[in-house]
Amino acid sequence: MKKLAFLFFSFIIALSLSCKDGNTSKSSVDSSSTSDVIDKSDIERIEPPNWWTGFKNDTLQLLVKHDNIGDFTPSISYNGVSINKVSKGDNSNNYLFIDVIIADGTPAGRFNIKFKNDNGDELIDVYELKTRSKPAEDYKGFNSSDAIYLITPDRFANANPDNDTPIAMEGQEGLLEKTIDRTNNYARHGGDIEGIINHLDYIQDLGFTAVWPQPLLTNNMKRGSYHGYAITDLYQIDPRFGTLAEYQELSQKAEQRGMKLVMDQVANHCGLEHWWMKDLPFKDWVNLQDNYEKNINNWNNDVTINSNHRRTTNQDIYASKYDSDGNSKGWFVSAMPDLNQRNPFMAKYIIQNSIWWIETAQLDGIRQDTYPYPDKHFMSDWAGAIMTEYPNFSIVGEEWSYNPLLIGYWQEGANNRDGYDSNLKSPMDFAMQSKVVEAFNEEESWDRGLVKIYEGLANDFHYASPKDILIFPGNHDMSRIFTQLKGDIPNTKMALATYATMPRILQMYYGTEILMDDFDKPGDHGLIRTDYPGGWEGDTVNAFTGEGLTPQQKDMQAFVKTLLNYRKNSKAIHEGKTVHFAPFMGTYFLFRTLGDETVVLIVNKNDKPITIDLKRYSEIGLDGKTLHNIISGDEFIWNDAIELTTKGPILLTTKTN
Repeated sequence: MKKLAFLFFSFIIALSLSCKDGNTSKSSVDSSSTSDVIDKSDIERIEPPNWWTGFKNDTLQLLVKHDNIGDFTPSISYNGVSINKVSKGDNSNNYLFIDVIIADGTPAGRFNIKFKNDNGDELIDVYELKTRSKPAEDYKGFNSSDAIYLITPDRFANANPDNDTPIAMEGQEGLLEKTIDRTNNYARHGGDIEGIINHLDYIQDLGFTAVWPQPLLTNNMKRGSYHGYAITDLYQIDPRFGTLAEYQELSQKAEQRGMKLVMDQVANHCGLEHWWMKDLPFKDWVNLQDNYEKNINNWNNDVTINSNHRRTTNQDIYASKYDSDGNSKGWFVSAMPDLNQRNPFMAKYIIQNSIWWIETAQLDGIRQDTYPYPDKHFMSDWAGAIMTEYPNFSIVGEEWSYNPLLIGYWQEGANNRDGYDSNLKSPMDFAMQSKVVEAFNEEESWDRGLVKIYEGLANDFHYASPKDILIFPGNHDMSRIFTQLKGDIPNTKMALATYATMPRILQMYYGTEILMDDFDKPGDHGLIRTDYPGGWEGDTVNAFTGEGLTPQQKDMQAFVKTLLNYRKNSKAIHEGKTVHFAPFMGTYFLFRTLGDETVVLIVNKNDKPITIDLKRYSEIGLDGKTLHNIISGDEFIWNDAIELTTKGPILLTTKTN
């Protein structure tokens, strides 16, 4: 009897093992359960590291990196998941690309991916399909009701000094830049994700509705790694900023406050120390000269291509292929290899990476760096793939151009002569940013000064949707707005009020509210990205509490707070009709109206008192109405004239709170 029981038990074990081996046919779909999973991690790297069920696109491409993995054949036995195709890199035997189909209705769960070679060797790794946290329609994105606070994380607040210099970084060979040096504007200073989390209340109190940190992914570069744009691992939070869990906490804590999180992403390039630069899977994985040699480690001008930065080749009907390639195939700088999105495996990798971060961090938007540098048809595919999965999502693309024709080209809905559809909701308005600065720096004349704002907004006829374009006083790549306006506080207030009330999405750079500047070395990136006072223990000035701020800084902080908190709830500013009048006697009047709410912006460049006849603005229909001064709290009855006694902005509203 015991012998019979033993034979029966042995049969059950053998049957179980047979089921686990499964059918390795590419077209097969075998049932499996989480209980069948062998918890092993033999593979060096699989990306994306996990995925989700329920996407409209039922395909997934896995990048597998492991020594000699090209000699192995993968198999998956999981209900609803099948392997459609397996591809090898043409430059290294250390890569496999597995195209997987995830059938509709596939259950979430964990399963094994098994790899076998002709010698009978077997490698096993666990993969997980997760259930999506919320419906795709609930990713609402940002819009013209939002004011976004842009932060350089390394320079904002250091809440956890213990993560300043981690001993090792997973998947890499340790830190290449190991020290913190706050005396060096181009070194790491120690700001982190926890520092942003700890000051979300401050950001919200100022009136901002969204937070955009510069890239938080690993930048394991030898120097200058603090800014985040030379990414060396697209699936890892830089441990000097914190952990993935802390990034997710930032998203959750923002959402709890009704705020949004925008992720800064880079599709154009990576950092030279990226792990794949030591072993490229394809010869054309990054853009290189024709004389590229396999496994080269000496990246120099004989191999790499320097960008010509001729971004107009994207629209130029006369552009030569030589010039076009020089823009889209050139390296942005020598430390940032140019990713080749024409390689379909690279294209898929970038698209999946963006979607992975949207789901993982529950993002509300993406800011895409150097938008006109990659292959423009890929960028359309990239944005289109995201918007297909998340129809209410938002993406803003950086196009550093002062020409509205070029800016408008990149917005979805543009009537482009070449038929190009970008699928991009929001380009960045560098043109209008510069016009506002010129308006307040120039002496008034018929063709100079405030007319630059008037004629700048007149270009809105060209845009498919002006209110979906992002405007900003300054950012991490240009002089602080206070510096651009030559330290003139009234002009700075007028500029901020103008940016905040025109039909746009608004973004401000951290420290704008306390007059941070770069006067000592205008335009120097390290100085522009100065430490925020109060973000480090022992700081003698603390802008978060107001301790040590000058009266002028406190006044500007209060001005921004009042301005943005009104803007936050103003439907007229978010969606209202815009009417403006040509500059008159050193003043400019702009009106935003929706329903019974009218917001009036008056900018006055005069140092001496003047009186303005209000009958010229009668078409707005404000005669006899009582308006509330948003900044001062005073009331004003709109009659025949207004006396302007002080240089600066006036903001009036018919709305009573």
